[in-house]
Amino acid sequence: QVQLVESGGGLVQAGGSLRLSCAASRSIFSSFNIMGWYRQAPGKQRELVATVSRGGNTNYANSVKGRFTISRDNTNNTVYLQMNSLKPEDTAVYYCNADVGSNIRYWGQGTQVTVSS
Repeated sequence: QVQLVESGGGLVQAGGSLRLSCAASRSIFSSFNIMGWYRQAPGKQRELVATVSRGGNTNYANSVKGRFTISRDNTNNTVYLQMNSLKPEDTAVYYCNADVGSNIRYWGQGTQVTVSS
């Protein structure tokens, strides 16, 4: 079964931390080119947060640089997003994404992150 399953969202106060997890099916994790996290706040477009390539290169949105870290665990087929120094403007639904080439992309169901001021 091809799927991405996110977890780890929740409610946190400003300045706090959360770690999101994205568990990928083996077929995705063995073939992805890039995996990443996107987020969508109410009334806004979905935006890129961070990505990691198969080769390990990472990329971050300017708004999260220095605060968020993307990593992957090859043993558990999981990609993580460690979020520190959270701000109210980080409040959004966070989605995991996998690009496996040939214009095929998979999305998870999303996990809500709410940062209170």
